[in-house]
Amino acid sequence: MDRSITRRDVLHGLAAAGAGAWAGALLPKAARAAESAAGADAGYPPAWTGMRGSAPGTFESAHALRDGMQWPEAADSGETYDLIVVGAGLSGLAAAYFYRAQARPGARILLLDNHDDFGGHARRNEFALGGRLHLGNGGTLMIDSPRPYSATADGLLRELGIDVPALIKKGQLPEIFDELGSSRGMFFDRETFGRDQLVASSKGKSWVHNLQDAPLSAQAKADLLRIEEGKVDYLAGKSSAEKKLFLSRISYRDFLRDIAKVNGEVLAVYQSHTKGEWGVGIDAVSALDCWGIGSKGFQAMALEDGEIPRMGPTPAGYAATGGSYRLHFPDGNGTIARALVRSLIPAVAPPGDIAQLVTSRFDYTRLDEAGAPVRLRLNSTVIRARNAAAGTGAQAEVTYLAAGRPVRVRARNCVLACYNMIIPYLCPELPAAQKEALHALVKTPLVYTNVALRNARAFHKLGVSRIEAPGCYHTGVFLNPIMNIGSYHGPRSPDEPTLVQMHRTPCKEGLSEHEQNRAGRAELLATSFETFEFKIRDQLGRMLGPAGFDPAADITAITVNRWPHGYAPEYNPLFEPELPPAQRPHVVGRARFGRISIANSDSGGAAYTDVAIDQARRAVDELLNDAGA
Repeated sequence: MDRSITRRDVLHGLAAAGAGAWAGALLPKAARAAESAAGADAGYPPAWTGMRGSAPGTFESAHALRDGMQWPEAADSGETYDLIVVGAGLSGLAAAYFYRAQARPGARILLLDNHDDFGGHARRNEFALGGRLHLGNGGTLMIDSPRPYSATADGLLRELGIDVPALIKKGQLPEIFDELGSSRGMFFDRETFGRDQLVASSKGKSWVHNLQDAPLSAQAKADLLRIEEGKVDYLAGKSSAEKKLFLSRISYRDFLRDIAKVNGEVLAVYQSHTKGEWGVGIDAVSALDCWGIGSKGFQAMALEDGEIPRMGPTPAGYAATGGSYRLHFPDGNGTIARALVRSLIPAVAPPGDIAQLVTSRFDYTRLDEAGAPVRLRLNSTVIRARNAAAGTGAQAEVTYLAAGRPVRVRARNCVLACYNMIIPYLCPELPAAQKEALHALVKTPLVYTNVALRNARAFHKLGVSRIEAPGCYHTGVFLNPIMNIGSYHGPRSPDEPTLVQMHRTPCKEGLSEHEQNRAGRAELLATSFETFEFKIRDQLGRMLGPAGFDPAADITAITVNRWPHGYAPEYNPLFEPELPPAQRPHVVGRARFGRISIANSDSGGAAYTDVAIDQARRAVDELLNDAGA
């Protein structure tokens, strides 16, 4: 577990796995040594490993701004644009796309982003394993939403060549490990449950039917079976409307403990059940919201389909509509970000359909070319955005840091498609009520880690492809979802190299959701890559060790995508007042301010790609429909 990864180990792994795969590069210094020696991907962020996402160097200046840092007077770049977009995530890229389409094709646009790669949370991770390209999502997993995509969001995808229903009909979601009999499993860790034990579900049965070897009491096993498959109406005598209102006022933990009367061990099994959707445990999510996403225990309660006002956007959407279409690209929604960038800056990648785009290597040197109508400038943290003074020849001014020095650029319009909670610091002139609303938006911290393995034999031998680990550091572990598209093909055998995804959402049980988010963010920013490496090796070794897995030999690369500001904040009925839509913080906070409008999924109050796109369109419309545009 503590074996060092030497430079020789790294280079030997590179030779075995192919240029660009940081085989064995588990420490940042080793990764840099490998990159320098290989020389292939020094300017290509998707192939970098180690700490990614909000990596060191991407957030320090923003935190300094928050803490009152003052910079010298900005140098005037002399650059003037029709539009400046702050943030090159999906919402920022979509805003640039919509502005160009509605204003004029030759509009001069500058996108600024503090990260070293574009896409925001729609980040792409590339690995070369066994001589073949392997892709993983570094954030946004897939096209999916609680409600059907709007005409705006669906229309944008189609304009980009992404016909989701057509791609789904082609059946491009083969799950080879499911075909081989692998299924869901649950790992009981010794710290929480007394001993390490992996429980896998038998073919055609749920995991709860295989609990005979689980480290749980007989009562806990019986309670789990009752919750998972029982037919008990725990609120008999109440109407559906009365039940829903009652369930909206208690947490799922309280429902299980006080209403369903489960054994205390069962609460530990379910505690992390909600982290995938909300980033917090069942103590901070309402029982009704859990019903809305299909949680167990409500099978016989005769709850009618449909939403009520006291539901968060995610469960309300699924309860009302069943959700949108679902499609997973090999790099998650990184493909959408790449399609937008290629549309805006055609020189970065060769032309072709969406299947060809998936395997295209982008030329990052073409993102910010002088004279190009659209320029995307990375590693550029914005520290000021304001409406320009009269006589400056522009209507908005933006100051960003270039190599640590402030630089001023001007434009007719500005869209702030960055994290909304930084906006009060960028625009201190905003009305007090708007700043207060923006400060109320607290994003959910999360980590998406991709781990490259020499093969998936241990998963196959244990009969699992997805493992829930409620007591572990990473609460979700699963083999990389497979999508074959164009020339890209996922592994077709457990003997081939593969990627494993591991999810972590740090939080602190017992607090309100936002306080848990803040505690988790502080923890996440203080966690080193070495800690992640140790936790990953330890957890995979304990889970898969009985099937012969050796973390020191079988792990060939690690990319930790750290997002201290992850999911956009959603309404939580347990801790927030029920307000009319127009009075909710994300709506108050997104009000246009002169020539500055506000986008991002934050301003839509839900963490989904279609929301980010819709908010981009709204922000652009606000500017272009105004006489001052």
